[in-house]
Amino acid sequence: MITRCYLEITNICNLNCIFCPKTKRVKRSLTYEEFDNITDSLRGKVKFLYFHLMGEPLLHPLLPQFIAVARDKGFVPVLTTNGTLLSGAQKVIEAMPHKVQISLHSHEGNGRDNLHEYIDGVMQFSLEAARRGIVVVLRLWNGGGYDSANEEIKTLISQYVPTGWTERYDGWRVAENLYLEYDGMFEWPDTERDEYVSEESFCYALRNQIGILVDGSVVPCCLDHAGEMVLGNIFSESLDAVLESPRARAIFDGFSRHIAVEPLCRRCGYANVTKRFRK
Repeated sequence: MITRCYLEITNICNLNCIFCPKTKRVKRSLTYEEFDNITDSLRGKVKFLYFHLMGEPLLHPLLPQFIAVARDKGFVPVLTTNGTLLSGAQKVIEAMPHKVQISLHSHEGNGRDNLHEYIDGVMQFSLEAARRGIVVVLRLWNGGGYDSANEEIKTLISQYVPTGWTERYDGWRVAENLYLEYDGMFEWPDTERDEYVSEESFCYALRNQIGILVDGSVVPCCLDHAGEMVLGNIFSESLDAVLESPRARAIFDGFSRHIAVEPLCRRCGYANVTKRFRK
């Protein structure tokens, strides 16, 4: 079973984060019928369904319905958002995703100046969601990059939860079901850049994760934002057939030997700079 599938329900976003590679693909969103077909194809073969790749999932009007459908079909739904649209997201809480990951670093990455208002909206949502049993992770994945507001953000969060924080290896447990998580900023893989070229590499792509773009294209991981390593299309092929395609097998077998066979994988700042997947 694939542990995680990153499903792009829309590739439209309301922000322009400086660290995001964006996408030149045609802008579109999944219809209900397309989402239903995809989840039927993945049923029993994927555990966690992440509503994330490119785009802001809260822009999709059917997001609460998609979460409920995914949960009813046996998936564990996880939502990743930039947090700017949470003030109108009560229906998302009612749909009960397993986890909501909020990228707080998106605020500074857009040069915004209403930080207090932004954190207030994030915390109002987060406290209610955590109270209902939803795991909420407040992310500051910007270490070494756009992180000058991190201490102020932490101070603002402490105004809503002043006591009871427990330090963890990656940040803090702020309250029950509520976490503040730190990580370093990374460069997205890009075949036009040679800063991180390394043939010797390892990744869990196709072992425990896949990505599905909004047009149904299946890619090895959530960092293939442009669809440069399309393995097949979930609208016309079964997941098993896609994973057994020659290109997919070459990628899988290459990583088994700690070799990146794809040009994009050789230029992955996430895997090759931190070597976070090495044993």
